[in-house]
Amino acid sequence: MSASPRLAAENLTVGYGDRVIVDRLDLEIPTGVVTTVIGPNGCGKSTLLRSLARLLKPKSGQVLLDGKAISQMRTKDVARTLGMLPQAPVAPEGLTVADLVARGRHPHQSWLRQWSSDDEREVAKALALTGVSELADRSVDQLSGGQRQRAWISMALAQGTDILLLDEPTTYLDLAHSIEVLDLVDQLHSELGRTVVMVLHDLNLAIRYSDRLVVMKEGAIVAQGTPAEVISPELLLDVFGLDARVIEDPVSDRPLIVPVGTRHVYGSVGGPAA
Repeated sequence: MSASPRLAAENLTVGYGDRVIVDRLDLEIPTGVVTTVIGPNGCGKSTLLRSLARLLKPKSGQVLLDGKAISQMRTKDVARTLGMLPQAPVAPEGLTVADLVARGRHPHQSWLRQWSSDDEREVAKALALTGVSELADRSVDQLSGGQRQRAWISMALAQGTDILLLDEPTTYLDLAHSIEVLDLVDQLHSELGRTVVMVLHDLNLAIRYSDRLVVMKEGAIVAQGTPAEVISPELLLDVFGLDARVIEDPVSDRPLIVPVGTRHVYGSVGGPAA
């Protein structure tokens, strides 16, 4: 792990009203890698991500961005460093892909600096990197799920930030489109050196596309490390209540989770005989 991570949480407690969701959590996000937060529903994954993006105010503790308390930083300074793609974002009706992506340049505008040729270049570059240049004049609400997610990621890229936070970027996508979007995220990380923090529900996709996993349960971190270090049958049973086997993925050589369940199990009722 990096000696001085650019993004970190210190003794972070976050909640809604009197309810505490994340409790006294410490976390350092390694620079230049893909970190994915996993855990059962309601454990605080999205709450943590929203806190790292300064969308939620902590009850106590703090988030540090480049060593500074993010709560004390100017909004534009945060937006020039850190981009956040929320879960299932919605664009105004009729907004084109080009207009959506151009919104990513807003943090760079001011009374003294209006729209420029540099902004045009950044938007064109973001469209090209995500493979949606040919869709620039199409309405966002006319796109397929995978195309739409690419357009939103393109907007985040146009911000020009080094750190990307993605809350369930594969929500509502089928498996093929999920792979398409995560391949794009992997490309942005490997070719552009972006630091990426994601929340994912699909454990096998999280394992396949992450350098590090952060495992949460009931508002606390219970494990973190590489997928090989973290994923085990014991952890899956304790955190997710999932009886599963962990084998080697024949494609990635990483762990692959095979749920046991009660059907189609050798030797079980309704399954093939042993």
